[in-house]
Amino acid sequence: MLTIADLTYRIAGRTLFEGASARIPDGWKVGLIGRNGTGKSTLLALILGTLQADAGGVEISGGDRIGIVTQEAPGGDQTPIEHVLGADTERAALLAESEASPTAGRLAHIHDRLNAIGAHAAPARAAAILAGLGFDEPMQHRPLSSFSGGWRMRVALSAVLFAEPQLLLLDEPTNHLDLEAVAWLENFLRDYPHTLLIVSHDRSLLNAVPDHILHLDHAKLTLYAGGYDAFEEQRALRAAHSKAQAAKQEARRAHLQAFVDRFRAKASKARQAQSRLKMIAKMSPVAVVDDDPTMAFDFPAPPELHPPLITIEKGTVGYAPGRPVLRQLNLRIDPDDRIALLGANGNGKSTLAKLLAGRMELQTGSQHRSRRLRTGYFAQHQIEDLIPEQTPYDHLARLMPNATPSELRSRLGHFGFSQDKAFVPVAALSGGERARLNFALVTRDVPSLLILDEPTNHLDVDSRAALATAINEFTGAVILISHDWYLLELTADRLWLVAGGRVTPYEGDLDAYRRSMRETDRPAPKDAKPSPRASSPAGRKSLEPKRRAARDAEARLRECLAEKSEIEHQLTSADLSASERRQLMRHHQALTERVAAAEQAWIDAEEALEAAILY
Repeated sequence: MLTIADLTYRIAGRTLFEGASARIPDGWKVGLIGRNGTGKSTLLALILGTLQADAGGVEISGGDRIGIVTQEAPGGDQTPIEHVLGADTERAALLAESEASPTAGRLAHIHDRLNAIGAHAAPARAAAILAGLGFDEPMQHRPLSSFSGGWRMRVALSAVLFAEPQLLLLDEPTNHLDLEAVAWLENFLRDYPHTLLIVSHDRSLLNAVPDHILHLDHAKLTLYAGGYDAFEEQRALRAAHSKAQAAKQEARRAHLQAFVDRFRAKASKARQAQSRLKMIAKMSPVAVVDDDPTMAFDFPAPPELHPPLITIEKGTVGYAPGRPVLRQLNLRIDPDDRIALLGANGNGKSTLAKLLAGRMELQTGSQHRSRRLRTGYFAQHQIEDLIPEQTPYDHLARLMPNATPSELRSRLGHFGFSQDKAFVPVAALSGGERARLNFALVTRDVPSLLILDEPTNHLDVDSRAALATAINEFTGAVILISHDWYLLELTADRLWLVAGGRVTPYEGDLDAYRRSMRETDRPAPKDAKPSPRASSPAGRKSLEPKRRAARDAEARLRECLAEKSEIEHQLTSADLSASERRQLMRHHQALTERVAAAEQAWIDAEEALEAAILY
């Protein structure tokens, strides 16, 4: 049993929880929801005990083991299968003890306990979890250092799923996953045998897994039965009831006040007037359940262009000559297309997006683009490239130097930035606000083709719904890469499957694609399969310089990011003089350029390593 009792917690003068309470019995699967910045991740930290409440607290009965995905991605020479197996600390300790020549009696006890916890089936179970999250058998035995950060976070998720704690806490577990892995995770969590508390903005996941929804709103917790759709229905009923009660109370208050105003001066009615004043004072206001304000996305209407916008014939594209990622591309995009790209991570979806955005050139074949075509390309790394000390207005003004101040403010207003919010430094914006700023920046040229690569990672449920509405109302074409099934179902009318180095139309719908993933083994990502060169001892030795170069490049990038973070922290100090602030900002600008260079060097090193492994 997880009990949250009269919990109060404040940070930097802001109250995140005030007298919040909830009880979650053993075995429940609960989705924790709330707008960005309300304190969902903070609640997980309070449950873990890494933060201490100001009042009230959290109690977990029975000393249940708690599991959570660590923020630090695992690395080093350990393999994914070794890391996952190591998450069962009891099994690992017993196996180590069995190899240390214990007494015969102790050895018998160890083997009995290993049998009791299913230790001999553990390798197969660990491999199945890794496979579900996209790791084929060769990948499971590669060193963790050879994987990107996103893949290593999948290993961290696999480890906590394998450990099977009595209380499992998951914070946005789908952020590093593709559609295939999300579908597998939904099935796995549906059958999870213990208590689950999951923070997510993924509506499909919140409908598929939880049997209850815990809503964090206005520093309080409210528990609803059912999944997310059921929560919305119940909340709408509560909102209608609370508004009706508030209206009745207001009418009663007005009636009493009218009596007071009319008869207060008359001696014969003074006592009655005073009595009614006391009645008004004692009336506790009804708590009205307000709908969260929908966050607006208003894409500018592009000029009307004749079809097609883009045609590609017999095209190949890749990062190195003679080594295409995608081959035999025969594609056409028209002005009203809504195309979702399907396929596991690593098969080339982002490569195709960069090609369509004009960030890459064809290696062979032909491409025709409409003469007046402008594209808007949304990618997650762009959010990280925003300059912390600059405001949304500063960012847009730099990219639109000929726009008037009123035009800039108006453009920002279309993406939910009020007059005040437009002048807040990016460092003080939430992840969702930074994502909306990125939308404002990538649509500044009024594009006729929007290419959106995982646009929802920082958006809450309401903002995702607003984005779906904006996509449907947009009069240009949209190419969409997303692990959010709900967003795809609302917006996409064409599906392209990116797999095996090809891009082909998928004739079924998303439900058929989901079924096909359940019925067949997931295809391994193309760029994740190690070649025989990577499997042989000589091949591994020849790849070591490239692996070392990639590790060194990543280390340099981490150092630059750490130094940049320290400067950003110093810039928040109110004690800085004007000259000190200017000096720090110059240093920060130089570091921003160093980070960009280090990031590109790391990407180049990773691509060189991947190309060597593949070929």
